[in-house]
Amino acid sequence: MNTIAEALNTARRELPAVEARLLLSHVLNQSAAWLMTHDDARLDEDASLNFAALVARRAAGEPVAYLLGRREFYGREFYVAPGVLIPRPETELLVDVVRAKVGAGDTATILDLGTGSACIAITLALELAQADVTAVDASPDALRIARQNTERMGAKLRLVQSDWFAALSDARFDLIVSNPPYISVGDAHLLQGDLRHEPASALASGRDGLDAIRHIVSHAAAHLKPGGSLWLEHGYDQALVVSALLATSDFVAIEQHYDLAGIVRVTGGFVRS
Repeated sequence: MNTIAEALNTARRELPAVEARLLLSHVLNQSAAWLMTHDDARLDEDASLNFAALVARRAAGEPVAYLLGRREFYGREFYVAPGVLIPRPETELLVDVVRAKVGAGDTATILDLGTGSACIAITLALELAQADVTAVDASPDALRIARQNTERMGAKLRLVQSDWFAALSDARFDLIVSNPPYISVGDAHLLQGDLRHEPASALASGRDGLDAIRHIVSHAAAHLKPGGSLWLEHGYDQALVVSALLATSDFVAIEQHYDLAGIVRVTGGFVRS
């Protein structure tokens, strides 16, 4: 039987050290600090086999988040699986923007379009206790994962299976938020890294990546209350075109917000009254 140190050394031939530690921590249900202070402890056969299997899958390209079954977002751990997009740190900006618009004690109706794991909707429901949050997704797999996260975190929100606005009838909201697919279907990045394993429907949208955003912008006003607003995450090079789409669809007071890398990541505006 290998010791922890030996197992990690072997794994590092194929993986970065930090990933090897994450996977072994997961197998043993112990912290990285525990691994360091118990590096001479021996792994039993089951642990050795499970760790070797995870190392092989990661070396073949499977995302660490799927192997662990979790990813942190806004200080909380969300269950993730291949049916949903893996939450990214830059998407936290979308939550920050909405929180600033609503305020912790204010009442607001919020719609999250294409909710996936529901990381945005759940975070808003928990951070804005008075908010009434609805989250929609067209994918039954995504809604199953979203429901698991909602129940595990005790969040109060409504989950609806819908192709964007299709199942919402004439419902109207104070704010609509979305992290829609915004990558071009021909983008070479879709064939690289973690993106190869994430659902294509949550990543790519049309030849220029803007089909979903165009659809959302063109239909959003019909589902916003007077003075309501729409906030979208988009690609690093899409800020100008998204702003123009909003302006031509009767949105005013358009704002753009920068992520920590200094890139405009969120664009939004208010429906003309």
